[in-house]
Amino acid sequence: MSFVPLDHLRFSSATPSPHPSPLTLHPPPSGYQRLPAWFKVTAKTGPDYLDIKRTMERLQLHTICEEARCPNRWECWNARTATFLILGDICTRRCHYCSVETGRPLAVDVNEPHRVAEAVRALELRHAVITSVNRDELPDGGAGVFAETIRQTRQRNLTCTIEVLIPDFEGNAQALAMVCAERPEILNHNIETVRRLFPSIRPQGKYQRSIDLLARAKQHGLKTKSGLILGMGETLDEAREVMRDLRAVDCDIITIGQYLQPTRDHLPVARFYDPSEFSLLKEEGFAMGFAHVESGPLVRSSYHAEQQASIT
Repeated sequence: MSFVPLDHLRFSSATPSPHPSPLTLHPPPSGYQRLPAWFKVTAKTGPDYLDIKRTMERLQLHTICEEARCPNRWECWNARTATFLILGDICTRRCHYCSVETGRPLAVDVNEPHRVAEAVRALELRHAVITSVNRDELPDGGAGVFAETIRQTRQRNLTCTIEVLIPDFEGNAQALAMVCAERPEILNHNIETVRRLFPSIRPQGKYQRSIDLLARAKQHGLKTKSGLILGMGETLDEAREVMRDLRAVDCDIITIGQYLQPTRDHLPVARFYDPSEFSLLKEEGFAMGFAHVESGPLVRSSYHAEQQASIT
């Protein structure tokens, strides 16, 4: 998912502050829409935040929190939760909403799973979320690295629950089975947008392929999760259609958030949804049968992820 540009935030000092205050976003520069009043973030670089930052730097690891410029980073890191980004930080796809760099990835780092496991141990995480860039040039799309990262993390952290947020592996059922065999507590694959917009916004993905992946993951007996971004040109009825399609394959958890344009080169925001509309979709999601619905303007796919691991 794509997030608010960090240069729109008014930062406090890097020194931990015991008295954080809500920070509004700067008026956007030319080319951006003005953000509604409800977009506020509390920036607080406390000891837990700094511990995570230093650990990631020491172990030379990436987080999607930083690469995708997540506005919830302060809240999550201060609660000792972070989302690891494996398989490098260069993606082989170019989705028109995403701020992760596109290009030719570097060679796979075979020691990365060990370092992720070490970071989870050092940070004493109770729940680890692991995602990746797309690596379409790899025969298995990186599934083997996902599987090895789960194994290494479990070996060193016996009580830590694990969520993986995976790409579609270009529909490779064997690659998906490789990840499912490691039995992560949650298997997440974000649908991101509605069927009509998929070809223009996610040109290297396929809507039905993503739905089928979640269906197969459920057949493997896993708890499944997906995420939807609003504000890219869809209608509310189209969003509801996505929710129904996810429930048709027994998806357990859905996250729904507002799209924010990361740079002038990315897709402009078509519409800012009111918080009341997110609340309505949350109610409707529960009525459809989702076990959990996280819905709000600043909700992202890993928001409150630890709480979702125990949902049945």
